Amino acid sequence: MSIPSSVEVLSPAGSPESLEAAVRAGADAVYLGGNSFSARASAKNFSDEQLRQAVEYCHGRGVKVYLTVNTLLREDELPAALRFLEFACSLPVDALLVQDLGLFRMIKKAAPSLPIHASTQMSIHTPAGAKFLYEQGMERVVLARELSLSEMREIADECPVELEAFVHGALCMSVSGQCYFSALLGGRSGNRGMCAQTCRLPFSAPDGTGHDLSLRDLSMITRMEELRQAGVCSAKIEGRMKRPEYVAAATSTCRQSADGLLPDPMLLADLESVFSRSGFTSGYPDGKLGVSMFGTRTKEDVTGATSSVFARLHGLYREERSRVPVQLFLSIKAGEPVSLAVQDEEDHYAQAVSDVLPEPAINRPLDQERCLAQIQKTGGTPFVCQIAKCELDEGLSVPISLLNRLRREVLEKLLEQRAHRKAVPFTMPAWEEYSHQPEHPLAVRAFFANAEQVCPEAKECEIIWLPLHTPLPQLLQLREEGYPIGLALPRAFFGGEKTVRHLLQERMEQGFTRTWSGNLGAAAIARELGAELHGGFSLNITNTSSLRWLEELHFASAELSFELTLEQCAALGAEIPRGIIAYGRLPMMLCRNCPASNSPQGCKNCPQPPMLRDRKGADFPIQCTRTGGYQYTEILNSVPLTLHDRKREIRGQDFVVFRFTVENPVETGNILRSFSSGENSLENYTRGLYYRGWEQC
Repeated sequence: MSIPSSVEVLSPAGSPESLEAAVRAGADAVYLGGNSFSARASAKNFSDEQLRQAVEYCHGRGVKVYLTVNTLLREDELPAALRFLEFACSLPVDALLVQDLGLFRMIKKAAPSLPIHASTQMSIHTPAGAKFLYEQGMERVVLARELSLSEMREIADECPVELEAFVHGALCMSVSGQCYFSALLGGRSGNRGMCAQTCRLPFSAPDGTGHDLSLRDLSMITRMEELRQAGVCSAKIEGRMKRPEYVAAATSTCRQSADGLLPDPMLLADLESVFSRSGFTSGYPDGKLGVSMFGTRTKEDVTGATSSVFARLHGLYREERSRVPVQLFLSIKAGEPVSLAVQDEEDHYAQAVSDVLPEPAINRPLDQERCLAQIQKTGGTPFVCQIAKCELDEGLSVPISLLNRLRREVLEKLLEQRAHRKAVPFTMPAWEEYSHQPEHPLAVRAFFANAEQVCPEAKECEIIWLPLHTPLPQLLQLREEGYPIGLALPRAFFGGEKTVRHLLQERMEQGFTRTWSGNLGAAAIARELGAELHGGFSLNITNTSSLRWLEELHFASAELSFELTLEQCAALGAEIPRGIIAYGRLPMMLCRNCPASNSPQGCKNCPQPPMLRDRKGADFPIQCTRTGGYQYTEILNSVPLTLHDRKREIRGQDFVVFRFTVENPVETGNILRSFSSGENSLENYTRGLYYRGWEQC
């Protein structure tokens, strides 16, 4: 991909007030959500009528509107989501942001000409993942926040898809789309737009600060050119929950930077005053992780937002921003009504004609200079006069008030034209009725974090998954001993795609062809190399259409999201074999920045998983995966999930998965045996969300 000629300033609009602030402060595009299916469910968001008004307001002013429908969808929600998107196409919005694979599949059928952007909730962080989605029909990918500039450039070089990256705003500790903390602790799913911001609560790692899941806000505002050079075409400001003054300040500074100007130092200071967490960080873009990236919202951060700061920032969006270039043509001829015409760069054309004729001048006749000066006064409107022409007969006079009225009238007509666009064609797809009946008794699969955990009982499993980086001699030995080996590709491998491809090729040459993929980048590599594809829980499969999407891509099986209830899991159709996690410490977060590195010593290369302790004394193991080519961290739940004594309630599934993370081989063997007998010997455990599910939203 070539370097973009410019960078789009993309601003958040969590409310009509923030939308106006963004547009007037200089946004090229805004992203917003409706009352449902948006990853910021607690923002004010937009009713259908407000959404219509918002689209008309933005289009009239040359600003694009990207609609966020970027949550996971239950089976029963898909019809309502499609009806909402049919309405969105009638407006029309300029693009749709999605996370749910099933919704992506269905909207491609319903409205193939509607541009679709992959939400950051899709966890795209590799060239293979971006290229795969581009080939499936995505026009743009919103990159994971954890990428460095060089890693962004690598993706841009490999794929022509448009790249969008965050330039300013809050950083989640977890990779977006891979955080289950809020859901598992309180039923408020981040994948449903209901995140309770658990990471901002006190969590203590060894030698940490006590807030070891809280990162500072990102800011790359003064470095927009570096983002452009990295292949980014759209710079996204986070903040749909923030007030209009914040939106205006962030948008205005980004506008200055995108235009090649040095942002106003006072405006930057005001932006930090209105919201920050111990200042800002550029750790991820710079590839510098560790203690310098962590921060909390202090008393000084809060008190910096004074009334004078808000007053200055309100001034940024008090007036219309004149940004749409137009050409104006005035005609004043004897015996003809005075007329003024306007045309924009999109060939919209409007004309205003007076109901009076020009009169012979008694004293001072009109001249061209005075006429042109009058019609070019477009201040207070969204328009800026690029070219003005006047055809004027000599010796005539018309009231200046008439020229002013014609100018107002013709610009209002043009604004009205620009606000209304042709609808995007939409055909409601026929609803697909599928059911699923397992053909065989419930099988057992097991995931082991390392080969040392493998127990003799695992030989009876249908598949045992071992990490891709497991040494080849160990894999060969275990296979020779009769273990049914599959390779679990890493859930994240920032900058490590070459390593993953090499390791997989090397192991496939030895006959290890079954692969588990928990992200689309891993699945893309496995698919490219001809491996047998099995989808992991972190693909976030929650509806039949998502299963059908995997089926159409020739996946051999899929694990369902553990955010579904058992009843919801049983109701899903499609033919592809599917299963659920029946045992294990569920991964609460997938992180690039390890919470145990928030200490003066930085990363300690811990020989054993350290613990993260919450304010109630619960301990959450921190498990790091580190190889020569990639690394990531998973924060595990304080207690394991188990369905040992609930096998009869597992319906509609082909297999169950046991995820072994911190257990030793004796424990893994006992757990596998106890499932066969239907006994639950655990004292402390959870049922996860299998019975309580998400909070309704």
